[in-house]
Amino acid sequence: MPRYHKLGSIPSKRHITFEKPDGGLYQEELFGTAGFAGNSSLLYHIYPPTVVTEIKKVGDVSPKVAIEKNMKALSLKGFSLPQEQDYLESRKTLFVNNDLHIGLAAPKEFSKDYFYKNADADEMLFVHIGSGTLRTSYGSIPFEYGDYLIIPRGTIYQIDFDTEDNRLLYVESFSPIVTPKRYRNNFGQMLEHSPYCERDFKLPENLETHDEKGEFKVKIKKQGVMWEYTYGNHPFDVVGWDGFNYPFGFSIHDFEPLTGRIHQPPPVHQQWEAAGFVVCSFVPRLYDYHPKAIPAPYHHSNIDSEELLYYVDGDFMSRNNIEKGQITLHPGGIPHGPHPGAIERSIGKKETEELAVMIDPFAPMMITEEALKLEVDDYYKSWAE
Repeated sequence: MPRYHKLGSIPSKRHITFEKPDGGLYQEELFGTAGFAGNSSLLYHIYPPTVVTEIKKVGDVSPKVAIEKNMKALSLKGFSLPQEQDYLESRKTLFVNNDLHIGLAAPKEFSKDYFYKNADADEMLFVHIGSGTLRTSYGSIPFEYGDYLIIPRGTIYQIDFDTEDNRLLYVESFSPIVTPKRYRNNFGQMLEHSPYCERDFKLPENLETHDEKGEFKVKIKKQGVMWEYTYGNHPFDVVGWDGFNYPFGFSIHDFEPLTGRIHQPPPVHQQWEAAGFVVCSFVPRLYDYHPKAIPAPYHHSNIDSEELLYYVDGDFMSRNNIEKGQITLHPGGIPHGPHPGAIERSIGKKETEELAVMIDPFAPMMITEEALKLEVDDYYKSWAE
């Protein structure tokens, strides 16, 4: 997110000496993207962030693709995903292409035996069930039901869950996840027509500074392989930082819907964008107010993109027999639209309480073996009922 933020103690200028109270220098680290041309932050460590005592290759964690070329509408029952004890073990990737991976997780905890870094992708975690605190070297971000957590690639983190009942939707993006360009002016400020503004973001707070030496394990995913690095000091040894590249949170409940006299197209619901996809938030809102309006969406063909919907809460009026945590995928190239009876049911309705996350990838998605374990049989036939 292009917004300046800082925490802790930093020197008056970049790249100058920053002395410790007891002698010696703090160690400066540039955390940036796009070869010094993208967003970056400067962090000041007690110890060099390069002290590695051991490296182990844990193994290949690449998703196993079951269907490489798909032209069938699919639905998955996400809450059928069984819980697992640890965060990383619970993550199951369901859909993949060269731009992003999409998956679900149902962890009971994030083991305190390790820290985690995704060296390949920015991560978007959507919290469907659960609450807790995202902990990073930039500070902590408390989260709860309905929160998006955006974690830039290369960020080392842990999560403290409040209970063992947690369910997450996640996206791994191989390009930065940012606010849509049309919501921002040339200086990065959110414009008046944007459905949210800077006040809605949850920024890192309560900077932790750990002056600890020892053996600290960081699991790092790179090119589909999990590695275990052992560092000689605690990863959260930062005394201060500033810049534009850092994790942040946002509640879907703070998205302000844009409505009109007649049905508005999905781009009015856009929340985030990346190089190969967009994310939209469907939230409670008033329906269209033309006297002959049809609130249900019209049939439409996804010629240039896939459409993936994750159902969070409420009655999603365009679909029949939808449960919380269910996922639908409508592939590009074929039309889709409301289920039988949905158009008629919607006429005259004044508002909706639906809550959903939509992800529109611009390239076809491949289907993994994990996805097929959750598949609803013959979903593509549901318009014929």
